Amino acid sequence: TTFIDAAVKAGVKHVVYTSFVAAAPDSTFTLGRDHWVTEEHLRASGLRWTMLRDNLYADFLPSLVGGDRVLRGPAGAGRVAAVAIDDVADVAQAVLRDPAAHQGMVHDLTGPTAVSMAEVAATLGAVTGQAVSYVDESLDEAYASRAGYGAPDWQLEAWVSTYLAIGLGELATVSDTVLGVAGHPATSLPALLHRRPDLLARLRTGAGQVADQTT
Repeated sequence: TTFIDAAVKAGVKHVVYTSFVAAAPDSTFTLGRDHWVTEEHLRASGLRWTMLRDNLYADFLPSLVGGDRVLRGPAGAGRVAAVAIDDVADVAQAVLRDPAAHQGMVHDLTGPTAVSMAEVAATLGAVTGQAVSYVDESLDEAYASRAGYGAPDWQLEAWVSTYLAIGLGELATVSDTVLGVAGHPATSLPALLHRRPDLLARLRTGAGQVADQTT
């Protein structure tokens, strides 16, 4: 909101804001609530605006797997239409080149399909040639398994609530925005992993888990 206020004072005419696909005042994913507040502030600012509401980033999914090759989280059988960061960049580029055509629009950016965490694990295993499994944690187990990172409470809430949002179906809707705006199909998780082998380097070496990258 500080940036938006500064943009108004500086004479900026149009802001393209990177938001979250489930942004709402009651979003299960806690940072989705913050994105909603920012969107509302932008709408009230008098600036022209475009909202790019990104789903979770597919690029981060491999980093959710632990050193024991297990992906843990309380997502149940819920599904997520994770989007590749390059696809988001392509949409943003198209919008910035012709902002007037996207004025006042909210674009949901997703991958081509919605997948479960079990399917994510299976895909990671198939691409690396090493088994990866998914464990559906309880809420208590989810907080306990992340407590060792020493993260502040708000960060732990954000990490855990990501999986809860998936479990409740809040991140499952698939859009055709990437195709419609960027002009090419959205990238599937297998295609992304084959194109970006660097995303799998930690899995192939068996390094320890990186904290959930959902912010």
